[in-house]
Amino acid sequence: MAIDAKISFLNQIEKQLSSSLTVDAMNQTLRTVSDILEGFDMRETAGFGDEQDDLLDCYIDAMRVQGRSPKTIDRYRYKIRKLMDYVKVPTRKITVYHLRGWLSAEKARGIADSTLDGDRQIFSAYFGWLRRESLIERNPAENLGTIRCAKKTKAIYSETDFEKLYRNCRTLRDLALIHFLGSTGCRISEAMALDRGCLDLERLECIVHGKGNKERKVYFDSVTGMLLREYLEGRKDDNSALFIGLRGERLQPGGVRQMLKVLAKRAGVEHVHPHKFRRTLATSMTRRGMPIQEVASILGHEKLDTTMRYVVLNNDDVKNSYRRYA
Repeated sequence: MAIDAKISFLNQIEKQLSSSLTVDAMNQTLRTVSDILEGFDMRETAGFGDEQDDLLDCYIDAMRVQGRSPKTIDRYRYKIRKLMDYVKVPTRKITVYHLRGWLSAEKARGIADSTLDGDRQIFSAYFGWLRRESLIERNPAENLGTIRCAKKTKAIYSETDFEKLYRNCRTLRDLALIHFLGSTGCRISEAMALDRGCLDLERLECIVHGKGNKERKVYFDSVTGMLLREYLEGRKDDNSALFIGLRGERLQPGGVRQMLKVLAKRAGVEHVHPHKFRRTLATSMTRRGMPIQEVASILGHEKLDTTMRYVVLNNDDVKNSYRRYA
């Protein structure tokens, strides 16, 4: 038995009973309890932490079984542990007031409302799961209202932006990569995970693995196919990766972001980042009449609401549609 744990336990007994027992009675009680404890394997716990970790571990295991992506799991674990470190009470005793207090403190730190609402959704999912599993009696996030966020119209690339980027690419790899992102709408992580063997340059399509390792087919245009073929034929390495860095290793998302940053400055195009290619493709396909369900399928979205957030509506398009259907 751990000595520190035993001493801590005896101190707590003495504190609780000191007002109701005489000194002799207290000493006898402590000796008796001490003798009894010798037969037990006693370890001091870390307050509410063990309970918190047990429940959180159960939830993380459930997320893995559901096929949630490692990045999503890590994000949920980080946010929930951050909450627990702040409230400092056992999971089962958390109330809506603890959650609101934490969100209020984060808001006071200058955290954006959109980020806070994302945190709210994580807590709602976590405590909702605990309630459904009967691990807690009440879901403290049940009455936690949606945090209103200012809606900002996110920009997309114009045809002029694309042309400037194309003209300022200094390597065939960069040109092929820009065209690939713009043509397929792949997430940057999906594109960088691709191998050469995933491409079908005859059919102008490839298989990618998205969030939760879900497989889907994406397509690219003939210009992208031509550039990819030229890029691959010019390579001398035996790396299986579709896109490689200067040292011959698989190109990583961070390397792409850095490349785009340099390219944007050289081309004079503002706010160049990988996800903007994805949003631009979604908007372009929608404006040309592609059903939103098919756009969602190409982007790998399970919910249409997610796809709709990608689409940037043009006032002229809305006006023309109104004239056509009203």
